[in-house]
Amino acid sequence: MKRSGRTLKQRLYGLKHLPSYVRRARYFRGHGVHSPYVYAIVRQVFMQNKLYAGSHPLYDTLLALGVARRRCVQLANLVDHCGYGSWSVDSLERVDMIVATLATTYAHLEEYARYARECGATLCVVSPYNNANRWAVCSALIDSHPSTTVDNRGFLLIFNNHLPKQRFRL
Repeated sequence: MKRSGRTLKQRLYGLKHLPSYVRRARYFRGHGVHSPYVYAIVRQVFMQNKLYAGSHPLYDTLLALGVARRRCVQLANLVDHCGYGSWSVDSLERVDMIVATLATTYAHLEEYARYARECGATLCVVSPYNNANRWAVCSALIDSHPSTTVDNRGFLLIFNNHLPKQRFRL
């Protein structure tokens, strides 16, 4: 029934122009995430402000490259949480996690994604929203990826494991 003379679709049309943080509010604190694996990452990695106990060479490396301290903490905790034994920053090596910082060009991001898929590594793209071109490349990577991707605005995680194709925007 139309009370205002406009259909529901017409009345809700303006909601697509809401800021990103308002549209993603339903995922606050992991609510709305229906994957136990990703839910554990949200609760035990993204919501932590402090490093887990132990040494953190990834944290030190990313901090030296100019990545924000909060994102460095989250990525170091992700390495501990997922049990990754090896990682590399801006290089193609046979490791468990490859981190692509802003120094990685757009063409190389596609090459990194292809290599990570071949060797079964997790790819982390730092600052996927840095500019429109970088987001266009990251969006294409998400669309073509056969497994789970997690976008938390600070970095994009592309998992290459047994998980089904799912896309999470936190």
